[in-house]
Amino acid sequence: MMAVTSSCKEGTKIAMDNGKYVRYTPEQVEALERLYHECPKPSSMRRQQLIRECPILSNIEPKQIKVWFQNRRCREKQRKESSRLQAVNRKLTAMNKLLMEENDRLQKQVSQLVYENSYFRQQTQNTTLATTDTSCESVVTSGQHHLTPQHPPRDASPAGLLSIAEETLAEFLSKATGTAVEWVQMPGMKPGPDSIGIVAISHGRSGVAARACGLVGLDPTRVAEILKDRPSWYRDCRAVDVINVLSTGNGGTIELLYMQLYAPTTLAPARDFWLLRYTSVMEDGSLVVCERSLNNTQNGPSMPPAANFVRAELLPSGYLIRPCEGGGSIIHIVDHMDLEPWSVPEVLRPLYESSTLLAQKTTMAALRHLRQISQEISQPNVTGWGRRPAALRALSQKLNKGFNEAVNGFADEGWSMLESDGVDDVTLLVNSSPSKMMGINLSYGNGFPSMGNAILCAKASMLLQNVPPAILLRFLREHRSEWADSGIDAYSAAAVKAGPCGLPVARGGSFGGQVILPLAHTIEHEEFMEVIKLENMGHYREDMIMPGDIFLLQLCSGVDENAVGTCAELTFAPIDASFSDDAPIIPSGFRIIPLDSGMDASSPNRTLDLASTLEVGAAGNRSTGDNSGRNGSTKSVMTIAFQFVYEIHLQENVATMARQYVRSIIASVQRVALALSPSNFGSHAGFRTPPGTPEAQTLARWICQSYRCYLGVELLEYEGSESILKALWHHTDAVLCCSLKALPVFTFANQAGLDMLETTLVALQDISLEKIFDDNGRKALFAEFPQVMQQGFMCLQGGICLSSMGRPISYERAVAWKVVNDEENAHCICFMFVNWSFV
Repeated sequence: MMAVTSSCKEGTKIAMDNGKYVRYTPEQVEALERLYHECPKPSSMRRQQLIRECPILSNIEPKQIKVWFQNRRCREKQRKESSRLQAVNRKLTAMNKLLMEENDRLQKQVSQLVYENSYFRQQTQNTTLATTDTSCESVVTSGQHHLTPQHPPRDASPAGLLSIAEETLAEFLSKATGTAVEWVQMPGMKPGPDSIGIVAISHGRSGVAARACGLVGLDPTRVAEILKDRPSWYRDCRAVDVINVLSTGNGGTIELLYMQLYAPTTLAPARDFWLLRYTSVMEDGSLVVCERSLNNTQNGPSMPPAANFVRAELLPSGYLIRPCEGGGSIIHIVDHMDLEPWSVPEVLRPLYESSTLLAQKTTMAALRHLRQISQEISQPNVTGWGRRPAALRALSQKLNKGFNEAVNGFADEGWSMLESDGVDDVTLLVNSSPSKMMGINLSYGNGFPSMGNAILCAKASMLLQNVPPAILLRFLREHRSEWADSGIDAYSAAAVKAGPCGLPVARGGSFGGQVILPLAHTIEHEEFMEVIKLENMGHYREDMIMPGDIFLLQLCSGVDENAVGTCAELTFAPIDASFSDDAPIIPSGFRIIPLDSGMDASSPNRTLDLASTLEVGAAGNRSTGDNSGRNGSTKSVMTIAFQFVYEIHLQENVATMARQYVRSIIASVQRVALALSPSNFGSHAGFRTPPGTPEAQTLARWICQSYRCYLGVELLEYEGSESILKALWHHTDAVLCCSLKALPVFTFANQAGLDMLETTLVALQDISLEKIFDDNGRKALFAEFPQVMQQGFMCLQGGICLSSMGRPISYERAVAWKVVNDEENAHCICFMFVNWSFV
């Protein structure tokens, strides 16, 4: 038998049967390399064809060429693995450095607490000897570790501003790397080479505060440039205006900024800030960008209040960016704000008093954005519909910004309010400003003059009780027909309908309200974008987009049911078949924000056990079956905003329609929320199949019972203490269930099944059974499928199928069996793909 060296030496020599090596000429290696890049694993016929087409390879036997390709693939695999290990090693080294620094900080904090404890104990013992002192020299401690002294007023000169900047820098560094704030690790955030970083929140401080440390693959200057452009990554940021710039003698820069933040709901006003930002380089080469609000305490330059905005305060915050050995940067982020919660209704104050929400929406968002850009630079691949990741990210920002504008309805953007019809549950705004309508006129070919176009926005907010935001959002996404009106969808789509047609559908697309093309997933799958086809008005080829088709560009975020206190959002906008980058986007959608995460109310001295948090977080309170432990929320506020393009003379009719439509959506959401409340499903809600089907625990039992009945063997081997669902979920082979319909779609999958299809439980029902097979597999499936219903099972030989992203998957064999319920009625069909792998 031919011996092949395990070390896979260079392709200029091959192993022969007699143990000797024969060297290839450079020309032969070049020819082989060309074929390798075209086809890394050529068949026997292709190798023989290569010998015939390349005379310089005529003296080489096919067996020798086969060995060359084996060695070449081995070297390629080793090279990729070596690069991966080097990257992981760099991450681990940087993470280890961060953890060591965190440990040092905690040691200092412990020492500080021990000192304070000793001091307070001594004070308690001496209280009987204490005398009354009413002078201003006496200070009554409040338990805070550091009390910032009151600074004398300064003038607004460059020297005065530099003094404020230096104090801001010192206070920021004491929060970023010192013990000025008692930081507590965010539950669920586990440090590691693939995690977003080390994230912490504060307790016992004024305002809300969050801190994060992480590694990003960008140089410090680039990191600072990105973070300064806050509207590009902070979705709640409306604008940042640089009012003035001053250079300091030490090479730093002082900027005076005015920043506005969107309000997250229609029930609260927006926030604005008057800031000083100081950028400087430390002696060790670290780059620092720190900020704070300018107020009467500093007596610096002032900014007059703005109408419809509440002036909030940014306490010393910012970014410490250090170059990392081997490339990239280690970054420390601190966000510390006082969002003036007194200005909102009491029920909404948790939105402005939660350090957890601040960490998720601001601090972690900054790290995710940096990592996303780093990934785009290293992997600039074209993805959905020919878009590069940066273009898809821009689309995501465009959708989010448009939705925020609709929710807030600022007068300086042209929005004005219509009179109420006597019931104040729905607010109507109209906008006919030229800047708002400019993009729409380009494609609204209806013959009316441009001044006739306008946008109407109908919006409302409602409080929800005992419904997990992620589950409610998932229902709204997957069951659009339960709340949406197809006629209104068609009306909205007409506003952006353009002329081009006949656009080919990407491979893997599907119709009838299903996903045509998943466009993008961000870092940590925080959000995903997709194109939805709602209907087709004519009878055309299924692989073409034709006139009459209605499409939505849709963005979904916050669908992780185990994340604590996460905002869930579903925004969408009609698009035309051309899907051009400059096409108008008029977003509508839903935003659900938890009001009581249950995290910030805990004692600052409480020890947060990560393991116990995750254990309870997966299934709620085990003793009571309560779901609040799993999602961390019992109350939330939902904001709904829908936008309609219309002709100005139809305003009254469109206003009536919009009110009725949003009120019908509110009624539908209330019904769904009641059905999805924890009292209506068990503790395994994380694995729950869609409404109308049994809970996943029951389904898992039916799957195993039916397998045993029809095939005579056990599907699972599990200990009695382990639930059937858990054993099925972690089964090594891919197990997937599909519906009993003319066009079966998947309804459940275990973890291996989700990995194989490259999808999530949220998106699973958008994938039909026939779409995952190639032509040969589809023919074999339909030929033998009746056997499942008659005999109860069937076996398929190994073959090729496709993931939802179009990647080919090989499997050794597949088994399908009929799943029956307790009444012996057929419930679904279950497939198991054995020993599958990506080709």
